[in-house]
Amino acid sequence: MLSCSTQTTRRNPYLQEVNFSIEINLNLPTYSPLKIIGNPVSVSTSGVGTQGIILMNTGFDSFVAFEASCANHAPNSCSRLRIDGQNALCSCEDYQYSLFTGQLLNAPTEGRSYDLLAYSTRLNGNVLQVFN
Repeated sequence: MLSCSTQTTRRNPYLQEVNFSIEINLNLPTYSPLKIIGNPVSVSTSGVGTQGIILMNTGFDSFVAFEASCANHAPNSCSRLRIDGQNALCSCEDYQYSLFTGQLLNAPTEGRSYDLLAYSTRLNGNVLQVFN
């Protein structure tokens, strides 16, 4: 028997899914906040994501990585996300995203909206690999 699903993936039309891989040494002082649950860190290394990435420790040796560009319009001068506690803010439209889930917290009532673009993570000892 074949199984069919009616659920379709909602591809974000605003953001390209760039291929990259970066290794983050959690022993370095820059990344030491990631040793504590709920502390996000922004990484703006060239070639990593579109406008960089935001990393966060979500507990039990689990990490999330999101694109640092607002998911609800094409990248521009105001679309780089700013960390505000455990959320990320877009200064273009004041969109607010959870850095635990990537969910858009104040979605508009009309039209389609998108959550943050997530990247894959893998922890190996004290090295966090982030890739797409």
